[in-house]
Amino acid sequence: MEYSSDDIAAAMSLQFSTYICTSMATIWIYDYAYSLHEEWTFLLRSRRSKVKGLYIVARYLPPILLTANLYLNVTSDENPGKCWVLGNIDSGLGVASVVFSECFFILRTYVLWNKNKILLAAMLSTAFAFIVASFSVAFTVTVPAAFATSAIPGITGCYQTSTDFRLFTLFLLLSVFQLGLMMLTLIRAIQSWRINPSRLYVVLVKHNIFYYTCGFLFSVLNIFTSLLLQYAYNAMLYDFQVMILAILATHMHRHLWQMNQHAHGSGAIARIPMSDMTSINSTV
Repeated sequence: MEYSSDDIAAAMSLQFSTYICTSMATIWIYDYAYSLHEEWTFLLRSRRSKVKGLYIVARYLPPILLTANLYLNVTSDENPGKCWVLGNIDSGLGVASVVFSECFFILRTYVLWNKNKILLAAMLSTAFAFIVASFSVAFTVTVPAAFATSAIPGITGCYQTSTDFRLFTLFLLLSVFQLGLMMLTLIRAIQSWRINPSRLYVVLVKHNIFYYTCGFLFSVLNIFTSLLLQYAYNAMLYDFQVMILAILATHMHRHLWQMNQHAHGSGAIARIPMSDMTSINSTV
């Protein structure tokens, strides 16, 4: 039996998407195993707080997302409705994971700006608008009729039969939000660099800038893939971005907690000229 070029291209995209998803699962498992001691040291020794709960959710939501994504990639069910449900679950978990990761850096930016209530209200309002818009886009761009499975036997998984240009809106919103937070961090760093030369402050600023830069570049890349690529290719980096952001956010938070613990243990906290050291402590 001969297959059309579209059938072959769709099958290849599904295979590539499966490889990407498998590699993501491997990366997460390796990262967790490699940092297992630090992970449980933090979980057992850090005090209970809302931020610790945020850490747990941000840390352990990606494997649930990866499980849903793997199931979506290996399912052999030809029912478009089931693909639609799985696609919605994957999209919803992805948006939720990004929101939890971003919350760490909203809090950090709030601390860098000396707990400015007006700035916090502006960031939370913007974040809420982003959440509502993201869930709206994620659930309205996927309809049962837009999904299909491969016509070639042995190739499993679902893909969207047509590119919906509204999908790039989600990544556009995220890139704008992250760019805004990065600019706030840079402005504050320029204003306070000389009066706050402590290592803890420097690490906090570097973490923020590195995270925002990675998130912004991933979002831009996803904008182009969602607009220019077809079949399973157009969303292949979406979950990868979600997982990387979650790993960065939780690693950076754990590293900041470790630095704070060492500062307390060595008595160096008195030499950290942060404008409000209790604000840093409240976030770790």
